[in-house]
Amino acid sequence: MKTYPFMQVDAFTTTALGGNPCAVFFDTADMSDETMLAVTREMNLSESAFVRPSANADFAVRYFTPMSEIPLAGHPTIATTYALANSGRLPITQERMTIQLELIIGPIDVEIYAPDLRVRFITMTQKKPLFKRQYSPEEVLPVFGLTEDDLVPNVPIQTVSTGTPQLMIAVKDLAVLKKINVNTLAYRKLHETSDWFSTHLFCTEGLSNVGQTFARHFSPPPDIFEDPFTGSATGGMAAFLYHYGLIDTKQFTAQQGHWMSRPGQAAVEVIGERDDIQCVKVGGPAVTVLTGTLQLP
Repeated sequence: MKTYPFMQVDAFTTTALGGNPCAVFFDTADMSDETMLAVTREMNLSESAFVRPSANADFAVRYFTPMSEIPLAGHPTIATTYALANSGRLPITQERMTIQLELIIGPIDVEIYAPDLRVRFITMTQKKPLFKRQYSPEEVLPVFGLTEDDLVPNVPIQTVSTGTPQLMIAVKDLAVLKKINVNTLAYRKLHETSDWFSTHLFCTEGLSNVGQTFARHFSPPPDIFEDPFTGSATGGMAAFLYHYGLIDTKQFTAQQGHWMSRPGQAAVEVIGERDDIQCVKVGGPAVTVLTGTLQLP
């Protein structure tokens, strides 16, 4: 019997059972791709993370959804870093420190804020955004039960990637987000010919005066249908908003998950100019909710 220690961590929240949960498995260098995918489906979360040694960074980690491996993920990065520190595998020796995690797209920087040497906040630096294929409203909006009147005028529907390609849809307000009604079969068909993993719909209203944006995030089956908080898409959203002039500030607070009873929020910072964004930083707190051991034959 082979055993793997793991922790389940809620990211982008300070309250257990809030934010977005991720299962983080340690010492997985000998675990096959097929097993990692099967374990992720067993956990039935948006993503699971699998930590192994790295020759190029402090740790290597691979992220899986129930559908497939994903190049970069936000809440698993926050969760993995927190789990490494919380389990003692990553010694916290300074109040502010930076580590590198090696993903399949290469190393990324992760900043840790740890007053009294206790981790309170973790910030990841995502890749330089790529603005990819644009889609017509006619082919996309019926999938979500929306019309062109629901969109922010003169702003494209477009795939943006800060490591993982996701479809960005800017809508007018919270009321539009509230009325989304996804046609699952049509969504799967649209995804088959797309250049993105999942879809991020958002507006420039917070659900409280703390937030400047609110979003909902949907994935096609067999992935978890709606994600409580999506850190990678928040980075792509920030690049999209700043590039197209929908926000004037480079720093803001993003909210997501409240309507799922899993409220989460992130501190977001865009680095660069509107036509030359260099990277996006997305950060938040985390909390451990479960520790255990995975047993495999």
